[in-house]
Amino acid sequence: MAGPNCNPDVDVFLHDLQQAFKAGALQRLVLSKYKGGDADLNRITIRPVQIKEQTLLSFLYEYRTNHVTKNVALEEVIAQLQAWLGSDFHNAHLITDDWEIQLSFSKKGKVLINKNRNKQPVITSDSKTTPLELAHNRSKLRYVEQGRPYLRELGITDANGQIIPAMSRKWKQINKFIEVLSTAIQQTGLDKRDELHIADFGSGKAYLTFAVHDYVSANLGVKTQVTGVELRQGLVDLCNQTAQKLSLVGIKFEQGDVQHFAAQNINIMIALHACDTATDYALNMGIRTGAEIIMCSPCCHKQIRPQLKSPALLAPLLQHGIHLGQEAEMLTDGLRALLLEANGYDTKVFEFISLEHTSKNKMILAQKRKTPRDNSEILQQIADIKAFYGITEQCLETLLQN
Repeated sequence: MAGPNCNPDVDVFLHDLQQAFKAGALQRLVLSKYKGGDADLNRITIRPVQIKEQTLLSFLYEYRTNHVTKNVALEEVIAQLQAWLGSDFHNAHLITDDWEIQLSFSKKGKVLINKNRNKQPVITSDSKTTPLELAHNRSKLRYVEQGRPYLRELGITDANGQIIPAMSRKWKQINKFIEVLSTAIQQTGLDKRDELHIADFGSGKAYLTFAVHDYVSANLGVKTQVTGVELRQGLVDLCNQTAQKLSLVGIKFEQGDVQHFAAQNINIMIALHACDTATDYALNMGIRTGAEIIMCSPCCHKQIRPQLKSPALLAPLLQHGIHLGQEAEMLTDGLRALLLEANGYDTKVFEFISLEHTSKNKMILAQKRKTPRDNSEILQQIADIKAFYGITEQCLETLLQN
């Protein structure tokens, strides 16, 4: 089935692509909102690549379990896009040195095109504006484009788009976080939704909040509403001003905290640096609102530790404060993971890159199951663990029972 290749907007879009390629100004083209017959294909990213003396377009087919790369000549690409656009792919995001162009197709077949000037220069090591490096052996694939305007506004990059040395650690954290999120989005099928609602509790300076909005809306081509929730009004105002300055649509910041914020219909719930029981309130909110993805990075584990009654066999090990603290942390997050499992989520607890201002580097990632499962065995495991350690109360369990 051919796409609407006679549509004037599509013709203009393809013309802009050809002109950018021939001028050496093409950065990338992302095809998303896939509606074709391959159930495992998520999207395709197309970039110029120099192989020997020929400039081709490299197609990165992003499947659920692997990636496949194919190099194609421009003429073949145009013919393929004419067939794909509007049928197999309902969103195309073109980025050149001068322009960002979004082409999308509604459910009723209406073609929408949005063209904005790209003010960000192409980055090279000598800080001069020159065509992108086309070497076949590229550097490691990044989930976040270094030249994105929000990175400059947040002080991650300088005026020339170079990473500020003092922010290199934060830059790595952002990339790692988006990598984890990207995989979760694909596994849950959220990349095929028409619209996503995302809440980030304790958003702070909103490095990750802006990165999430940019990745989902620009790279995946999904209509996105991201809400950053932060206690400090000064940071809320600053982040809203940044969003307005960048003319971003679908991102806002509100003053509040996870315990009292009224959330509904959230697809992705994020809560990093959630201290002590704030993590439990965040997890409870994610479960209550039916979030398909819950991402928490807990810190401090004060509730469980005073309750612990060391079993006689373990008493010699747990007499040391550091071991008791590690035990309390393991139990707290282990019980949280089990409670998520009992409430319909597949859960992972794993090491994450250390976050700024804390040495904690643990991530709790929960993805909602598509089919229900008997949870009686998990509930019994939770009860047995609590009895073994003499734990009388765990905040998340209490919240879920109310």
